[in-house]
Amino acid sequence: MNVSATLNFFRLIRQPSLCLPHATVPTFNDLPVPLTNAFGSLKPDIRAVVLDKDNCFAVPKEHAVYKPYAINPEESQDKFHAFLTNYSPPHLLIVSNSAGTTSSDPSSREADLLSSVTNVPVLHHATKKPGCGPQILEHFLNAKGSRVTAGDQIAVVGDRLFTDVMMANLMGSWAVWIQGGVVLTRNPFIKWEQKLPGRLARYGFKAPVPNPDT
Repeated sequence: MNVSATLNFFRLIRQPSLCLPHATVPTFNDLPVPLTNAFGSLKPDIRAVVLDKDNCFAVPKEHAVYKPYAINPEESQDKFHAFLTNYSPPHLLIVSNSAGTTSSDPSSREADLLSSVTNVPVLHHATKKPGCGPQILEHFLNAKGSRVTAGDQIAVVGDRLFTDVMMANLMGSWAVWIQGGVVLTRNPFIKWEQKLPGRLARYGFKAPVPNPDT
């Protein structure tokens, strides 16, 4: 059970805009690189990127990058390699609610395997998304060679509104929602969740724009 998501869900009652993304794309392959171009005329200074794993760039419960996005620098359409090139560690980080969490991966075996396959560090965290934002900020602010000085220089990419997108907004960062993902969901709750942006937009809700002065 994701206690962090359950507790933070009640924050959405007071502030529904926390689950709204700043940019939406159908799949990982549709992400522009550099990611600054995903936000239209806003053009934020994106210096670091957080990637979700399951149903974002990988099939759930698998470690390898989904083949159409796979790491192959000889192919010009290799999206994952484009991220490695433009946001090389320490400016690229995988944050998963499976690999790297103390509850689901206490020995860090899954995180270590994922990192070895992707060449990207995986965050080790006790609190699942959306509650691990402070650890992500600490990682980027303190990592050797990092150019990140504030949350609004970070973009979070993921397929879940109540975890990835909400976490980005709580961090004062930019949220990019992978609307379709690798595998189409049959989960009725997730299907309901995916309809929320359209419904909230009809009531005038918008994603909170990160403020560089806060």
